[in-house]
Formats: sequence, structure tokens, C-alpha cells
Amino acid sequence: MLFIVLNVVILLLSIIIHEISHGFAALKLGDPTAKMSGRLTLNPIPHIDILGTIILPVMLVVMGSPFLFGWAKPVPVNPLNFRNPKRDMMITSLFGPLSNLALAIIFAVLYRVFLILGLKGNIPLQVFEFGAAINILLFCFNLLPIPPLDGSKVLMYFMPDNIAEGFSKIERFGFIIIFGLFFLGILGGILYPIMSIILYFLLGAGS
Repeated sequence: MLFIVLNVVILLLSIIIHEISHGFAALKLGDPTAKMSGRLTLNPIPHIDILGTIILPVMLVVMGSPFLFGWAKPVPVNPLNFRNPKRDMMITSLFGPLSNLALAIIFAVLYRVFLILGLKGNIPLQVFEFGAAINILLFCFNLLPIPPLDGSKVLMYFMPDNIAEGFSKIERFGFIIIFGLFFLGILGGILYPIMSIILYFLLGAGS
């Protein structure tokens, strides 16, 4: 039970830091919308998305799922406040996944330190392994080039404006596409090999 609670806490912390990173990047690039909305805080309440932050994680725990997943409410961003809207939107979008990569590295370092100390099998070691894994999952998932995921906004930076505008219209169908790919097994087929390679590099062969 303690292991599950710690994993839920790490998941919530990871998705909240992801959103804070978007807001912080936007603020530094000239858009204070997230700050004015009270979203640059570790307090989970302003970040709660009923489905992604509460219902989905609880369902996964109740179902005994081997992994946890979720998301927080997206931070509001107003590109009109940016000095270079297209470039700055790309940078703002990229900061979310990069925050998860940074967290994964931190958890991996803690994991390796505990291994060196000979504490393999203890709950902290398992929690650090989960922390690295869930953040690599968030990193890879959010970089998928499917609107409204962060990867789509990074991709649009490299598109001509007219093509980017048309591509952005897919956003209304984005989650339908994502869930369709998930149930067809395509999403896992894309994500898991990439995740495995990164986690092997971070955690080593013993993970």
C-alpha cells in the first residue's frame, strides 16, 4: 500500500511539474498568463483535471494496473504575449517534456546510488525506478507529434505557416486519435521500445 501511495505522489508531482515548466517558460518569454492564473505553484489543487488527475489514476490502481498514468490541467498560454509567437510557443511546449526528462535523470541517479549502497529490493529503490520510468513515459508520450500534445507544437515550428495552421485543426480529434492508437496497440508499439532504450541507459541492465 505504501508503494502505491508513493507512486501516486510521484505521478502527481511529475505531471504538475510538467505543467509548471510550461508556465515558467512562457513567463520568461513574455507571457504571464499562467502566473496570473495561479498555476506556477506545486499546490495540486489548481492543476487538478478530474479525469486525468483523479479518475484515471484511481481506476488504474483499483484495476491493479502494472503502471500508472495521468495528466494535469494544461496551463493557459497566450501566444499574443510572445515576442516571437511561433518560436516561443515551441520553446514553451518543449519545456514540459524536458522537465520530465530531468526528473527521470534525478530518479535514475538516486536509483543507482541506492544500488551502490546495496539496498536493492527496498521500497525506495522500487519507487526511484518507478519515478524514472513514469517520467520517461511522460517525456516520450508528450513528444508525440499529435495535437494537442507538446510534440505537435514543436513540429509546427518547422512547418510553413499555412501547413501548420491546417495541422493544428487536427487538435479537436487529437485524443480520439491517441485512444485509437492505444487500443490498437500502436501507441505501445511506438513508445515502449523507445522507453526501454532510454531506461536501459539511465538505470542499467539490472533494472
